[in-house]
This record gives sequence, C-alpha cells and structure tokens, in this order.
Amino acid sequence: MTERVRYKQAVRGAFDRAAASYDRAAIVQREICHRLLDFASRHTPDGRVAHVLDAGCGTGYGLADLAARFPDATLVALDFAPAMLEQLPGRGEPGAAGPLCADLEALPLATGSIDLAWSSLALQWCDPALALAELARVLRPGGAAWVATLGPETLAELRAAFALVDDAEHVLRFTAPETLLGLARQQGFTVAAHARGPSYALASDLRGLLRDIKAIGAHSVGAARRRAPLGREAWRMLEAAYEPHRRDDGRLPATYDVVLLALKKESGPDARGGTQPPWS
Repeated sequence: MTERVRYKQAVRGAFDRAAASYDRAAIVQREICHRLLDFASRHTPDGRVAHVLDAGCGTGYGLADLAARFPDATLVALDFAPAMLEQLPGRGEPGAAGPLCADLEALPLATGSIDLAWSSLALQWCDPALALAELARVLRPGGAAWVATLGPETLAELRAAFALVDDAEHVLRFTAPETLLGLARQQGFTVAAHARGPSYALASDLRGLLRDIKAIGAHSVGAARRRAPLGREAWRMLEAAYEPHRRDDGRLPATYDVVLLALKKESGPDARGGTQPPWS
C-alpha cells in the first residue's frame, strides 16, 4: 500500500468517525461557508445554472444556501466519507440533493456537465493539482468554481507549541495561496477574485480546543509518523507553550488561515448552461 493510499484512507476514516459530532463542533466551518457564499456570489457562472456540485459537502450545511441561491438547479452532494453523506438533511426525500460518495481527485461526473462547483474546506485534504484539474474538467465552459480552503498559517499556534514538545509533525502542512492560484490558472481557470483572512476557533482551555478539532475529524491527519499519546509532562509543556496565545477575553484561539477563490472556466460556445445530467 502506497503512502498516498494510506493517507486517503486516514482522511476518510477520520471524517467517518467524526460525522455524528461534526455539526456540534463545526462553528468555524459554518462561518467560512457563509463567508464563501458572500464572497463568491458576485462571480456567478455565465448562462443558466442547471447543475451545482457541492464538492466535499460534509454533513450538507452549505446545501440550503446553494438551493436558495439556485432554486431551479439540481444539486449533487459529493463527499469522500460515507458517514458524512448519511447526515445530509432530507436524505432520500423528493427535491433533496443527490448524494455521491467519491473522491474529489477523481470525480465520477461527465466532462462539462456542471455549471457551478462549490467546495468549502475540502481542497486542503486533496492533492490540489488533481482536485483543481477535476473541477475544471467537469465544469462547462463559462462555469464557475467557488472554493474555500486553508492556507499555511492554519493552526500555527498549535504547530509552534508542539515544536517545543517533540519533533513530530502534528499539524498538516497547507498549500500557499500563490501556489493554488498558479495551479488554477494552469487548469484553464480565470481567477475572478481571491481573498485571504483568519477565522478563529475558541475554547476556554487547550483540551477543549483540541476536542473540538477532533470532533470535526481534522486531527492527526497528515502526520509523518504514528505517535504514542502525550505523557503527563509533555502535556504540561504543551499547555504552557500555548498559554501565551490566550486572548484578553480569557479564551484560547486556533487560527484558520482561510483562502477564498472565485474561479471561472474559460468561456466557449457551450457556455449557456448544461442540460445533460452530470452522472450520464
């Protein structure tokens, strides 16, 4: 088994285990979802929007906003973790988004069949070159991709604190925004807009902060090697290293370095809106 396959299995397993607890802890994720919609809604696809893909839908929080914004569109809710799809609102009911368990790096959708691809906090778990290539492939000419992902300052406080405890890789390394922009352009996207700014998860203590990170499935994924649990002394060192980040309101923050992208696929003669189902 290759390292890449092991990594992808770890991602799927982490989010499957987190599915039941995700909505209770995903405060920052919901905030970022709304930020993406507000940011990107000024950069809509050319022509009619008939098919919308939520790529990395999780438990489906963004689907209601997408349905309200595009009431006549067919929504496809795609996620890599089957347990996440089981949490989708209205699952199986008429008019609900169609669930699709698949990998963002290998979309089982027809080329040029999607008018709008929405992806909030999924790209960072993928090879961005492969994922952006697949989004470009399934979008029709004139289609748009709205993407929220995480930059390299994400969980910087935690990375710095762990560096004082041991030399293990405890926090995933995230792709720089300029790299993402270059990859998007290589795939034929025009960058209509991009933005970057922090969001913060907050808790009264470090245990609570890490518990919330674990509850959304974003823990221990991407680590370079398997680690034993921290001992009591190492934990005290970690708490002490994190303490200088405590805010004036008494809470500890975890920074999410949010990168927002509004991308458009180069227009062509078929930019009037897709008519064939994306799964045909």
